[in-house]
Amino acid sequence: MNDKKIELIMIVCNHGFAEEIMNTARSFNAKGGTIMSGRSTASSDVKKFLGIEIHPEKDIILILSPLEDKKNIMQGIADKWGITTEAHAICFSLPVDEVVGLNL
Repeated sequence: MNDKKIELIMIVCNHGFAEEIMNTARSFNAKGGTIMSGRSTASSDVKKFLGIEIHPEKDIILILSPLEDKKNIMQGIADKWGITTEAHAICFSLPVDEVVGLNL
């Protein structure tokens, strides 16, 4: 285990943008991440919500990050891929109590 404070950054974006978002995260010192597929729970007949087009297929990106890098990674993603872009990325973080098996 490591005594360094770790955060889990989660990004939910429209399908097809995960690799580009991960490249942006790497440019802000992210070492890697995990990309998963998901889908929206909005009904298929809903086309827009608050002026934003809803796409049922989503990509979910998980990044473990040292606390000191978290803010820059999240801000870099929001600036380039945020909710006002075609990616419609939403980014949030959660504290992580313990991490085993990583060299941070």
